[in-house]
Amino acid sequence: MPQRRPSFQLLGFPVHVRPGFWMFMILVVVAQGPHLGIPFAIFLAVFTLIHELGHAFAARNTGARAQIALDFMAGYAAYTPVRELTRGERALISVAGPGVQILIGGITYVAVRGGFDPPEAGNAVQLAVFWAGPAIGALNLIPVLPFDGGHLAEIGVELVAPKQAHRIMQWFTIGLTVAAIVVMALQPELFRWVFFALIPLLSVIASMNSEKTRQRKVDQQQALSRAEALAWATGVVDFPKGSVPSPWFRAWQQLQAGDRNSALHVLLLDLADTEPVNWWPPDAAPEAALLQVLEVLPSPMPTGRAYSSYVLSGVLLRVGRHDEAAHYAAAAYGTTRVPMLAVHVARAAAALGHRTTALTWLRTAAQSSPELVADAVANAKEFDPFRNDPEFAAALADA
Repeated sequence: MPQRRPSFQLLGFPVHVRPGFWMFMILVVVAQGPHLGIPFAIFLAVFTLIHELGHAFAARNTGARAQIALDFMAGYAAYTPVRELTRGERALISVAGPGVQILIGGITYVAVRGGFDPPEAGNAVQLAVFWAGPAIGALNLIPVLPFDGGHLAEIGVELVAPKQAHRIMQWFTIGLTVAAIVVMALQPELFRWVFFALIPLLSVIASMNSEKTRQRKVDQQQALSRAEALAWATGVVDFPKGSVPSPWFRAWQQLQAGDRNSALHVLLLDLADTEPVNWWPPDAAPEAALLQVLEVLPSPMPTGRAYSSYVLSGVLLRVGRHDEAAHYAAAAYGTTRVPMLAVHVARAAAALGHRTTALTWLRTAAQSSPELVADAVANAKEFDPFRNDPEFAAALADA
């Protein structure tokens, strides 16, 4: 999905500040009281940003594009590698965040404390710097997910169980945090720390549920793709419950029956539809069949639902009608602002040899959804002549 524009740029990295981040800062002030809460919230925000910059700089050092997000109770740096990273590089990226937080936090604490002694109980600034800086940085190295220490441990587990490392660390985190919660519950003096054990536990459970949901979606998409391919290959219409053949297949069926008007009606009805999409693109269709269906559409071709317009522009690209693809995708993008339509304009322009136009549209797409665009560009043969072009790399990096 398209990503929101960053709140600001810092040292070349887009920074997204989510509403949950401000909510958390308010909760910190309310929970601690203004005397300690205000300086703690300020330094927590500063050191969280420093922490994520550590990750981002380490990622950029490998050639990856990185961006930072600040959200409820957490910050994170997302990065898109341009090549497969070694375990050592991934470990360095993981340790860079807490490492720079501990280092800069420690220096700041020594500066405000005037030495290495524990913070004075009544000094709000000293307490805030100590906990927001080196203390939280060190806690982040605990070997449980989603902490950086957990990612470092996962990289180590990969040495002996590369395929199961992530799942092993998830169950290890659940086991360790549940044990910690039980111990804290049995000891009243430790019970106030239960909240900190709940953070990784709930995070991992949520992550596992999210992974199951994503896998179910992938399985459904694969089943739908197979059904669409089977329909084109054999004419057998056997689709998963809740899904239907693509409008392209249904229109082609109408053409085979000699009903051109019904074929056009199928395509126009789909373009006008506002319901969630329940069909797969005609990736397995013969080009000859697609050309027959395209001839049904009027000129200029109508735009409509973003997904349907995206598939139509993709069909035009596939059959080599690049000029039509460029104009159609540009018109559809003007209505929906979907970045993948901008990618199609860029692909068509590249195929036509219009380098400047291709790079301009590619830059436009990458600013909205850099990771999605990077994947699409990697698989698009039209960009092959530009792979070693510095401006091509810059167009993607500008995101």
